[in-house]
Amino acid sequence: MNTPTGKDLLEIGYKPGKAIGIAIALMESNYADLLKEEQLAILAQVLASPADYLEDAQLAALAEALLPPKQEEIIPLLDEARGYTIYGAAGIEAGALNQMNTAMRLPVSLAGALMPDAHQGYGLPIGGVLATKDAVIPYAVGVDIGCCMSMSLYAIDSAILNKQSEQLKRILLDNTRFGTATFKKPKDHAIMERPEFATIPIVKSLKDRAYSQLGSSGGGNHFVEFGVVELHDKDNEFGLPTGQYLAALSHSGSRGLGASIAGHYTKLAMESCRLPQEARHLAWLDLNTAEGQEYWLAMNLAGDYASACHHQIHGRLATALGEQPLAVVENHHNFAWKEKDAAGNEVIVHRKGATPAGQGVLGIIPGSMATPGFIVRGKGEANSLNSASHGAGRVMSRTKAKQTLTLPQVQLYLQEAGVEVIGSGLDEAPMVYKDIRQVMQSQQDLVEVVGTFTPKIVRMCGDEKYMEKD
Repeated sequence: MNTPTGKDLLEIGYKPGKAIGIAIALMESNYADLLKEEQLAILAQVLASPADYLEDAQLAALAEALLPPKQEEIIPLLDEARGYTIYGAAGIEAGALNQMNTAMRLPVSLAGALMPDAHQGYGLPIGGVLATKDAVIPYAVGVDIGCCMSMSLYAIDSAILNKQSEQLKRILLDNTRFGTATFKKPKDHAIMERPEFATIPIVKSLKDRAYSQLGSSGGGNHFVEFGVVELHDKDNEFGLPTGQYLAALSHSGSRGLGASIAGHYTKLAMESCRLPQEARHLAWLDLNTAEGQEYWLAMNLAGDYASACHHQIHGRLATALGEQPLAVVENHHNFAWKEKDAAGNEVIVHRKGATPAGQGVLGIIPGSMATPGFIVRGKGEANSLNSASHGAGRVMSRTKAKQTLTLPQVQLYLQEAGVEVIGSGLDEAPMVYKDIRQVMQSQQDLVEVVGTFTPKIVRMCGDEKYMEKD
């Protein structure tokens, strides 16, 4: 037999490992007509100088196996964080500040801001706003891509909330689904015909699941609720008189579609963009690459899918109420946008748990299930990157809430607030959130209040008997 053995290779200096197997296979396939001594001479030459054979058509694989593994190149952070504006600094935990400081040391970061509801998350803190150049950071968008607020106002006397509360609770139970629950027969929507479902492999694999979850809401802090809107601004964009209106408010995102897209492209970003340990979740995709463009398309699809789910939620509610809404307000708060900076240059603005608040832009900032939310109009404040908070912000982790609070304590709080809750758990109790009034006080320069929303009947994910009155 002409082919060298593993013992032969060990004798000429090869180390145990995969290189020996590659060497023997190459000799069998490409050099079988040579004597064993000639084959060993070639293998000895490659061993002596593998770098010289990296371009060799026959021996490149062996050369690569013999070379030491390439050292991963770590992209250094800036020595100092770029400056950014903090709103409501007194109420922001150190963890969120540390995360924002790290984000402002990325070489692709241009500007940033921290909203008054900010708290620690993964990568960019929740409530963080970050502008970059030609780069998109999946974890600065968030896992729940396109998480969205949507509100419908109705020409229905708000007294219905007291007079027909049982009927309204039944409407919520019949027309909303949360968490793993979905509608047996989802309604069709044009979003499912988008070309991205055919052209992007990861998105294509998620199409059936996305269809099954159409019109449903996620778990956690997602909700659908009825309440009272008090319009304060007589010059409101809806052309409606000031006063009270029945309103439906929903909070949800892109379900499994968005979560899977976020996970897939975060992994790609972390493989191609190696950062120091403290910044690893801020890995970015270059928008000038195929992967960056693909994520951008997938992200926008997920955002539009989230919006489609809200439209179906509100469509079902409108049908059940027998009324079409007078007005609708909607906004994303986990997304990235292409916008212009003060000099007119295009930048990528990530808002992870932050509401767009450009000049004249309407949005919704909810409180908790027992505190007011607000319809707001953006003031276009440059220091905030045209952003505002996306809610009240947590002051208590989910674990701590479950360890600290009791069901009777929460039930009494809700009863005193005049709120009925279907579902939910201790981790979403009103006491786990910051005071929304203080949050709003901290961002008076960012938004003006158009109307106030007071929740009355709230449905969230969880045991439907939880917190219901006997």
